[in-house]
Order: sequence, then structure tokens, then C-alpha cells
Amino acid sequence: MTILNQVVLASSNPGKIKEFSALLNPLGIELIPQSTLGISDAQEPFLTFVENALAKARHASHYSGRAAMADDSGICVSALQGEPGVHSARFAEQEFGSRSDEANNRKLIGLLQDQADRSAWYVAVLVLVLRADDPQPIIAQAIWKGQIVDQPQGNNGFGYDPHFYLPEEGCTAASLSIERKNQISHRAKALKMLHAQLIEHNLIA
Repeated sequence: MTILNQVVLASSNPGKIKEFSALLNPLGIELIPQSTLGISDAQEPFLTFVENALAKARHASHYSGRAAMADDSGICVSALQGEPGVHSARFAEQEFGSRSDEANNRKLIGLLQDQADRSAWYVAVLVLVLRADDPQPIIAQAIWKGQIVDQPQGNNGFGYDPHFYLPEEGCTAASLSIERKNQISHRAKALKMLHAQLIEHNLIA
């Protein structure tokens, strides 16, 4: 039986590194951020989450020579026909000249000022490859439904979390404890799916 005990994470995002470490460590998998190996971020030119995640995982695996995992995630808003979607991280880059959570949220709230429909959902796609040319990548995808609120709430989380309201929790994603978020988020759901596939493929005990 092959045991997968180390995985390179194809991300330099501190928030993602923290979340994935908390989610993967209990499975006995050591997460190695690609930045600690001197690996730069891959290009994300594709129109779908799964294609971007696969490109990032293959990039990290190629330059590290190890198994690698990547996620491509973002927020989709009904009133904006699913945008920002795959552009979530760089949503406001052209308008505000910076790629920051604050700028992205400011643009999103501005676009929704006259919209009654505030429904939205986070998407997370996880891709794991054992090697750069792995012909059978393991893929898991999940969503997390909520609503966009104008006023930010909470100091936890990152990205659009302060504006992502969860009616069933009575608060925004940024108001959740790390432990609670890691139980119900889009990444947590996708990781549970990935976990089941890792067991099926005999990659973890």
C-alpha cells in the first residue's frame, strides 16, 4: 500500500496554507507550501476552476518532483451571472491597480448596489497529482451557498468572507471560528470528497 505523507501545496496564499494545513494534518499528510521550495505561482489562464487547479498542481509537481495539490476557488454571484468566478482573486486588479481582498470586496459591493438578488456561492476544486504527468489526477469539487451583505462582519477568514453571509449560521464566514469554518466550508466539503478518493486509491491508510 502506498502511503501519501507529504504533498506540495500549489499556493502562496497565507490564508489557504493555514486552512489546508489544519484540514490535512489530521490525515497524517504534511503540507509543504510551494513557496518554501522556491516555486513561483503558475499561470491561471483558463475559464474553469478545474483547468486552473490542474495547471497549478502539475506546475508544482514538475518543479518539486513530488506529489502536489492545488485548489482553484472563488465566489460566484447570481446577479453577476456567476462572476467573479475564476477571476475572484484578481477581480478589481484593473480598476484599482492592486490585487487585494479590500479592493475586490469594494468592487463587488459596488456592482450589487442596485441588485435585490444577493445569492452567491463559493466554489472549491481540489486537484491532486502524484507526478507532473499523472494521467489520472484526483479531483474533488464542492460549493458553499450564502448571500452577499454590504457591511463587512467578522475578523477571521480571508477573501470575500466578511461579506459572505450564512443564514443557517446567522453570521458571515469571517465571523465563524476556524474550527467551524473547517467543518462546513467549500474547501472542507471538497477535502472530504478528496479524502474518500485517497482511501479508495490506497494513498492513505
